[in-house]
Amino acid sequence: MAARSLVKESPLLLPLNKDKTVYGGFLTVQERDFRVRIVLPADRQLKRAKLHCCWQLKHLLRGYQHIVKQRLQHSDNLVSFILEFKTVLEVALRGCPESLSIPPPQYYSQLITEMETLGWDKLLFIDSEFRTLRLKASDSSERQHILTVKLKAKHPEESPECSADVPVPLDMAWTPQSTLTQLHSQFMLVLDSLAEFWEVLDEIDGRTWVLEPERPCRADTMRRIAIGSNVSIRVDVNPRHPKMLPESCLLGAEHVVTPLRNKLNANMHLWNPGCSILHNLQDVLEIEFPSPATHEKSSFSVECGICYAYRLETAIPDQVCNDPRCGQPFHQACLYEWLRALPSSRHSFSVVFGECPYCSKPITVKMAAPKS
Repeated sequence: MAARSLVKESPLLLPLNKDKTVYGGFLTVQERDFRVRIVLPADRQLKRAKLHCCWQLKHLLRGYQHIVKQRLQHSDNLVSFILEFKTVLEVALRGCPESLSIPPPQYYSQLITEMETLGWDKLLFIDSEFRTLRLKASDSSERQHILTVKLKAKHPEESPECSADVPVPLDMAWTPQSTLTQLHSQFMLVLDSLAEFWEVLDEIDGRTWVLEPERPCRADTMRRIAIGSNVSIRVDVNPRHPKMLPESCLLGAEHVVTPLRNKLNANMHLWNPGCSILHNLQDVLEIEFPSPATHEKSSFSVECGICYAYRLETAIPDQVCNDPRCGQPFHQACLYEWLRALPSSRHSFSVVFGECPYCSKPITVKMAAPKS
């Protein structure tokens, strides 16, 4: 009776031995066939049964293994387990229908042909499903870059998803006749167009003390450059026009920042687009930036006067007491929470007015913007 029920429920799953302790074949779910093999112990207790799946099924069941094991433990017989197992598969298929869109054989032959044309030395990584590739590229200054390509099941009819560590949108042209070699060539053109941008930032990174970002990547356009103790300038370089006057913001105590701001406004006409940003900033601000050759970074890495740390997650102390005799820096979040807790502090919209924790002189801070 149980055997007839099993055949009725799963006609492609058959016993492979006389004792009917080993079953093999296919389970059909949503018009898809999945190869399985079930090995029962001599007493046919499902608690100690072993379930062997094809790789597609293993991939589909990621996150559902504990449910399958639970069903093996609690099902009365093989037929009831198969019914519940197929229900689990239906749920899993609804959750990730695209994960099992297995490419046809010509997909793989096409991919191999394209990689042979491009050169296997360009391939840094390929995942087990042959869908995600990481291709390496060197620009004219031998900087190393990685192009991540996610191929669709109908490659090359469908355009792949491309991403890279660059500061501009990566819009790649693609047609059904396109190849990975053409994609890589387009990426090289993008790198060439950004060469001057990276040269400008490499000069800043090499000849100044960059406070933020701590570990800049090739897509970062912002640099916060130390000018002196508790005073710095934040610049945002335009990738398309890297030598033009960038968006700038001077940070520090007002009595230090005001003279620099006045020089920036008065000398802006001196900006020479033929020179680098670093050279222009020094001319316009009438300063020499401290460099790794002349100063230690510890001279500018002054810890917060409240939490006594320099870096709070990614933030550094950027709120400074305006009293020249104090000049103590604080993290924006630390100072905001400190002042907000004081009964004597005053609130106006997102700004808190209070007293410096060190010298008791007036100090203000804006509420930190929420992280996106």
